[in-house]
Amino acid sequence: MRKLLNTLYVMTENCYLTLEGENIVIQDGEKTLGRFPLHTLENIVCFTYKGASPALMGACAERQIGMSFFSPRGKFLARAVGKEYGNVLLRKEQYRISDDDNRNIIYAKNMILGKVFNSRWSIERTLRDHAYRVDAESLKEISNILYNTLPKIDGASALDELRGIEGKAAEQYFSVFDNMILNQKEDFKFTTRNRRPPRDNINAILSFAYTVLAGDCANALSSVGLDPYVGFMHGDRPGRASLALDLMEELRPVLADRFVLTLINTKAVQAVHFEKHKDNAVFLSDAGRKVFFNAWQNHKKEVITHPYLKEKVEWGLVPYVQALLLARTIRGDMDEYPPFLWK
Repeated sequence: MRKLLNTLYVMTENCYLTLEGENIVIQDGEKTLGRFPLHTLENIVCFTYKGASPALMGACAERQIGMSFFSPRGKFLARAVGKEYGNVLLRKEQYRISDDDNRNIIYAKNMILGKVFNSRWSIERTLRDHAYRVDAESLKEISNILYNTLPKIDGASALDELRGIEGKAAEQYFSVFDNMILNQKEDFKFTTRNRRPPRDNINAILSFAYTVLAGDCANALSSVGLDPYVGFMHGDRPGRASLALDLMEELRPVLADRFVLTLINTKAVQAVHFEKHKDNAVFLSDAGRKVFFNAWQNHKKEVITHPYLKEKVEWGLVPYVQALLLARTIRGDMDEYPPFLWK
């Protein structure tokens, strides 16, 4: 099993990243802010417009170190990608499946099955731990609706039908999301999912978490030889990592949503960690992103038992494990892709 290494988050706006020997060097003008050995890293995430040297990007690509660039406000800009890894026959089969509606729907259904299953688990987790602090009846009602949605997913015969089922399930799930926020209710009131840009604190941190998770999924897919831009449920669109978004669906409730709820409910993230702009857009501040990433790194190191493999892995390796299982299924080594069903 692959070893979980560190992710380096660079959040100082004016930084430039260079390569010196086997080290990444972070510079602000003539000042050196940090130096990190490349062999200890698996991802570099930059929130700076100045970027990185071609030599560093090449070194990261050669060592399969993911490198992503975001605006200082968290908008995804680009990923540094080097030569492809893995068997070209694997990617050719991926493309054939993507173009065949009779085959791509099989993968898409399993991924959405995982999403709805895990959304229901998230609700059930709140009921189990905080039944006397929440509107238990509302949560139970939505949990039952999501449970009854599972056979509908299995019975879907077309991608558009599947997307409709998934959309309704997401609406049901988010209709009780506010009920799972136990503390700081005034500052983190959830009414509806909004984005591009997010208009309130809770949507701002959810969108940020999804962006980070999507990047992790894209890097995981690339590392096993798959093309993160050719998906099964999300259609082709220039610049969109469609397969990463597919893989991310089943992981949203357990890796992103529960993490965000924990940050809010433990008061690790507070209203002071957000900035409101003139267009009413809300974003995490520099301090907020630092809190987020410190907690995210610690969370990724927590060890769980993978529900399908029955092996102990860190949370941070779950996207990689799922990408590996997906690659094995596409290659024909497994009969069907097993989604991550958390219990």
